[in-house]
Amino acid sequence: MSFAMTMLSWSVIEYEHKYRSIGEYDHIRDLIKWGTDYLLLTFNSSATKIDKIYSQVGGSQNGSTIPDDHNCWMRPEDMDYNRPVQTTTAGPDLAGEMAAALAAASIVFRDNDAYSKKLVKGAETVFAFARDPSRRRRYSEGNLFIEPYYNSTGYFDEYMWGSAWLYYATGNNSYISLATNPGLPKNSKAFYMLLGQSVLSWDNKLPAAMLLLTRYRIFLNPGYPYEDMLKMYHNVTILNMCSYLEQFKVFNWTSGGMIELQYWKPQQPLQYVANTAFLASLFADYLNATGVPGMNCGPYFIPSDVLRSFATSQMDYILGNNPMKMSYVVGYGSKFPRHVHHRGASIPHNGKKYSCTGGFQWRNTPNPNPNNITGAMVGGPDRLDQFKDVRTNHNYTEPTMAGNAGLVAALASLTTTGGTGIDKNTIFSAVPPLYPPSPPPPAPWKP
Repeated sequence: MSFAMTMLSWSVIEYEHKYRSIGEYDHIRDLIKWGTDYLLLTFNSSATKIDKIYSQVGGSQNGSTIPDDHNCWMRPEDMDYNRPVQTTTAGPDLAGEMAAALAAASIVFRDNDAYSKKLVKGAETVFAFARDPSRRRRYSEGNLFIEPYYNSTGYFDEYMWGSAWLYYATGNNSYISLATNPGLPKNSKAFYMLLGQSVLSWDNKLPAAMLLLTRYRIFLNPGYPYEDMLKMYHNVTILNMCSYLEQFKVFNWTSGGMIELQYWKPQQPLQYVANTAFLASLFADYLNATGVPGMNCGPYFIPSDVLRSFATSQMDYILGNNPMKMSYVVGYGSKFPRHVHHRGASIPHNGKKYSCTGGFQWRNTPNPNPNNITGAMVGGPDRLDQFKDVRTNHNYTEPTMAGNAGLVAALASLTTTGGTGIDKNTIFSAVPPLYPPSPPPPAPWKP
C-alpha cells in the first residue's frame, strides 16, 4: 500500500500536466487520498511519538487449516472469518516507506493546506518511529503472518527514500543530511552494483531513492556538504540505467523482448518491468530538462532517446507486443487474461453468499471470470514468454497494487498527451533557497 501510494504521488508530481490533459488528475488524487487516509489510521498520526503501527489485516500462516485469507475464497464484502490484525512495534522498513508515501502525497495536495500539513505531520511522526534506535528490526522478522509472504530484506534503503521525500516535503535540512549520510549506502550496499540492488520493487527502493536525489543535484546543484554523496548517487543512477539496456547484457532478456529483472526468482515479472520503465523514462526526462543529450556507459555515449525507447519497448510488451500477442492489462485490447487470480472478479454477482470453501468452485472452474477487473496488470509470462491464463496459478494471473502503481507511473511518463517533459519545480516548493539572493543592481551611473 505505502509503496503504491509513493509511486502514484511521484508520477503526479512529475507529470501533473499529463494527468490533467487526459482528465485523470482528480481521479488519481482520489486514489492517493484513499491510500493515505488509510495509512493515517494505522498509527496515532496526531501524536509526535508512537510505539506501534498496525501493519497488516488478515493473512495466513503456512500450514494453517483454519479459515483465513489463503484457505477461503470469498468476495471481500462477504468475508466473515477471523482476520487478525498484526501490530508492529519495530519496523523502520515499513515506517520509512509509510513516511515516504505521506510526504510525497503532501506535495500532491499542496493546494489543500490543512490536509497537506496533516500528511507532513504523520510522515514526520512515523519516520521518527523508523529512526528510533530501539526499534531497528525488520518489521517482518519472526512474524509468521508476514515473513513468508512479504519479507523485508532491509531498511536502509527506506531511510534514504523516506528522508529524501521528507526533505522535499518540509525543506528541513536534517532530512537531506540523513539522505546523504555515507552510512546509508554503506549499509544498504547501494554502491556494490549488485543486480538485485538496481531493481526497484516494494522491497528495494535504492534505484528510485538515488534517482530522486540525483534530481536534487542536477536541478538545484546544492554543492557542499552534499555534493560528494549526490555525485555518487548520480553515478550509480547512470550505471543502473546502462544495466537496463540489452546491448550491455547485464540482465537476461527473453527471446520475445522482456528484460528479466528478477531472473533468480522468476515470479510475477511485470511489476519489476513497469517500475524500471518508469525510472528509465523519468531519467530521460531529467536529462532533457537540463539540456543534457544523454549519458556515458563506459566508452559508449547513449542518447536519452535510447532510454525512452527501452521504456517504450517494455510497456509495448506488456500491452500486447509479445509472442503471446496478449495484453497483460485486463480490458486492454481484444486478447487479455480472462482467469485473473482475484476473488471479486471470479465470483459472479448473483446475490448469493458463498462460504469460505464454497467459493472455491469459482476459483477452480475453467470458465472465464464473470467480472473483468479492468485495468489490472497481472503477474505476467515466464522466461520463455509463455503465459498460462489459469486462475489457480497466481504467478501468472495475480494482479497487485504495487505492480499496478508502477504501471500507471510508467504510462504517465511515456504518454505525449498533454505534452512532454516534467514539472521541474513543484517537488522543490518547500525547499528553501540554497544561496542568498543576489543584491540589487547598482543605480545607473550618472556623470
